[in-house]
Amino acid sequence: MSKHENKKRSSFSGKLGFVLSAAGASVGLGNIWRFPYLAAKYGGGIFLLIYIILALTFGYSMIVAETSIGRMTGKSPVGAFHSFGKAKWLSFGGWINAIIPILIVPYYSVIGGWVIKYLFEYMTGHAGTVAVDGYFSSFISSGAATEICFLIFVFITLAIIFAGVRNGIERVSKFMMPVLVVLSVIIAVYSVSRPGAMAGVKYFLIPNVENFSWMTVVSAMGQMFYSLSIAMGILITFGSYMKKNVSIEGSTKNVEIFDTAIAIMAGLMIIPAVFAFSGGDPDALQAGPALMFITLPKVFANMGFGTAAGILFFLLVLFAAVTSSIALTESAVSTFEDELGWNRKKATLVLAAIMVSLGSLSCLGYGPLANVTIIGMQFLDFFDFLTNSVMMPIAAIMICLLVSRAAGIKAVEAEVLHGEGTFRRKKIFCVMIKYICPIFAAIILISSVANAFGWISM
Repeated sequence: MSKHENKKRSSFSGKLGFVLSAAGASVGLGNIWRFPYLAAKYGGGIFLLIYIILALTFGYSMIVAETSIGRMTGKSPVGAFHSFGKAKWLSFGGWINAIIPILIVPYYSVIGGWVIKYLFEYMTGHAGTVAVDGYFSSFISSGAATEICFLIFVFITLAIIFAGVRNGIERVSKFMMPVLVVLSVIIAVYSVSRPGAMAGVKYFLIPNVENFSWMTVVSAMGQMFYSLSIAMGILITFGSYMKKNVSIEGSTKNVEIFDTAIAIMAGLMIIPAVFAFSGGDPDALQAGPALMFITLPKVFANMGFGTAAGILFFLLVLFAAVTSSIALTESAVSTFEDELGWNRKKATLVLAAIMVSLGSLSCLGYGPLANVTIIGMQFLDFFDFLTNSVMMPIAAIMICLLVSRAAGIKAVEAEVLHGEGTFRRKKIFCVMIKYICPIFAAIILISSVANAFGWISM
């Protein structure tokens, strides 16, 4: 029993609060620009099909496992792992789940700052400026300007966290998530109605087996981790805030649907518009920042109502970034509260110092610190690689071992069935957690590390 266990734990008001907060954690920058880029690169419709299959099996199993462990123990990741024994490997599993959000949120906030800058430029009538060649690279290498935008994003995140679970996270998610859905529908409808856009719609939605490769599966698996907030400690933390009478399986299904729908909408927002702009060239859907901050402003500049489209798009991206950022930050704050006995104010202030310190490294990594690299990567790229490609697959393996070897499948089943719950996909869950999920996570880990060191090409 932890010496801090007698403190009353915060909770979501009910199922809607959990679903929208968990969906907010899932729907972030990974959905808006990472998903469309990977879908375009790895086969369009066949990538989408494989992603949906994985989300309904692998993703479902991991969400149920993490949420159940969180609610069963009423603790954040470290305490949750400790609840099932004091073995060293269990302690390691808890800490790696707890550390991931602490490392992700600083560099995530840097990209959030870039979004704020672009939204500001569109709203002040400078849409043409951001579409000029070289604008993005000159901005991120400027140092001071990126740091200011980064700090604004950090302040927004911490203000919401400081307000607490119900008054902060839940209230913001209940407002932002419906607005995010409406904005994505508006932009997607506008995008697919552009001349020449239907070729992009067909490429994205209709599976073509000829486009299949093993990397399609590996990339879809990697995206699913990022997209569903698996193995980041978030779902364990949010599970600990979930009331006992809320159905875990029903909530998981809603999160799956919400997340996958937004990912598909993101594809419909971006792929058809870029296809139309580029004359049907999938290579125009460049990786990561280049797509969102270089290609899309050029697409908007060539549209009627391009400024309005830009404002709506970057407002959508900002909302998605904020909901994910508060989820990551809350997971870290919860760990400090549980393990160190700190109050919310102290935990938030300490995390603020970590966010500003590590985030500033990522922020300045393309400017004044551009010559400082780790295994050939800038700070932001290194933190992204370390968390998403190395730590998260290890964390997923540890969660699978925790459920199958320590807590027990029956204990998780009992938690899922608590109150009005159902467990319709129990057989899928058992097979995935015991065998397939750890193997898939190991494949992601090995292939990602091998790719980073140039042993294989992805």
